[in-house]
Amino acid sequence: MLSCCSVSMLLFALGFLLVILQPSTGQFPRVCANVQSLLSKECCPPWDGDGSPCGELSSRGSCQNILLSQAPLGPQFPFSGVDDREEWPSVFYNRTCRCEGNFMGYNCGECKFGFSGFNCTERQVKTRRNIFQLTTSEKNKFLAYLNLAKNIPSQDYVIATGTYTQMNNGSSPMFRDINVYDLFVWMHYYASRDTLLGGSNVWRDIDFAHEAPGFLPWHRAFLLMWERQIQKITGDENFTIPYWDWRDAEDCVVCNDEYMGGRHPTNPNLLSPASIFSSWQVICTQSEEYNSQQALCSATSEGPIRRNPGNNDKSRTPRLPSSADVEFCLSLTQYESGPMDKMANYSFRNTLEGFADPQTAISNPSQSSLHNALHIYMNGSMSQVQGSANDPIFVLHHAFVDSIFERWLRRHRPMLEVYPAANAPIGHNRENYMVPFIPLYRNGEFFKPSRELGYDYAYLQEPALESFQDFLTPYLQQARQIWAWLVGAAVFGSVVTAVLTRHIRPCWKKKGGTSEIQPLLIESEDYNNISYQSNF
Repeated sequence: MLSCCSVSMLLFALGFLLVILQPSTGQFPRVCANVQSLLSKECCPPWDGDGSPCGELSSRGSCQNILLSQAPLGPQFPFSGVDDREEWPSVFYNRTCRCEGNFMGYNCGECKFGFSGFNCTERQVKTRRNIFQLTTSEKNKFLAYLNLAKNIPSQDYVIATGTYTQMNNGSSPMFRDINVYDLFVWMHYYASRDTLLGGSNVWRDIDFAHEAPGFLPWHRAFLLMWERQIQKITGDENFTIPYWDWRDAEDCVVCNDEYMGGRHPTNPNLLSPASIFSSWQVICTQSEEYNSQQALCSATSEGPIRRNPGNNDKSRTPRLPSSADVEFCLSLTQYESGPMDKMANYSFRNTLEGFADPQTAISNPSQSSLHNALHIYMNGSMSQVQGSANDPIFVLHHAFVDSIFERWLRRHRPMLEVYPAANAPIGHNRENYMVPFIPLYRNGEFFKPSRELGYDYAYLQEPALESFQDFLTPYLQQARQIWAWLVGAAVFGSVVTAVLTRHIRPCWKKKGGTSEIQPLLIESEDYNNISYQSNF
């Protein structure tokens, strides 16, 4: 437990830091949530360093038209012009800051992930660690940071409480303040919410962050932004998200008051009153109510965090994931396949997300495995997609999922072209901008090794043997594919050598002497072919 004194001191320090900190990543920049910006469709705020839009006078960036991908989309969303998230963010803005070099941010006032310094020239790689390898002091600091984020308003960002149409096409802005933690809860909701079609009609088969290729890059970007926001509001530039390695776990070992909150003594669906998280209020959990009202989540409080780990539907999720499940998933060579949604077979992404069997890679949406299994197992706030980020276990869980993604990238070393450029579900093509992030990021920008984005995982650094194995695996897989040909070639070669030797030796003898034996050169042929569930 954290003392009141510790929390008070951190809150005071936080209040001071918020006065001097530069803007960070999030959803709608406060400086662009006004009539002028919406009607002009331009969000190019000035950088405080020189007062020019996007820091143009300092060569940080410039205000540019948004370049939208023209690649065709998959058939999953049969509408056009009905959802504000289509061709993000063009419904709200069609001109934003385009930053140069290593600069980043909605006004180019920050450094790209993995860089620091005034001119963003210093490379850095920080290490995310297992939560159980943190010292008591480090663990308590992490819990305090979470609580601070839940109680501090975001200075730079606001959320939309209405659609663009409900805002009278920008002439009547509908935005509100939100605390730092809930800003990210709301972004996760907004990316995965249903499409409002008018009347009582909605379209549920849409998600800009799940059930398609962008699932892993989207959450990778989400965690990096969340991590940076904590660094900024606390002044702790070395902070990294810890992860929970849940492989082979028999129960929720972080579900106690020392870590993420134990079970309430009289109500098993609530958290222990001894946990700092028992006082947290959730938002964006009542999707059916929003749909019936054709409204967006307004981030009003909707009750305490709910969690009852292990008392879930065992027919859907009989157990937590095993090491064998993870290893099989990592062996899959295809990142994406087929329809590129939750029905994809032999897809690493779909298997890791949990819509395919972790022993066969065949799609089976009636079961929830790997990533989805953890959400279902928690049996509460974390088990409903749109509001799942309300439970702080979310960040521990997704950090470990991201580490599995990282292992796959290191093992298979895919080119960027492996990520689908076209025909993925809406919002998931390689060049699509991720919803609802401003500044803008494309899906393909996060389909790269974590060290290029400025972070690593402790357990991926330590075992040299595992790193060597990950390096060697793709070559072994290639050898396995042509093994039969190699054996055949060896047998054929030995037969040819024996025959030639048998016929050549008499010739040597006839010449009455010996000659230098030349190597046998045989040209080889060129062998080129050698939701959670949608609703928990």
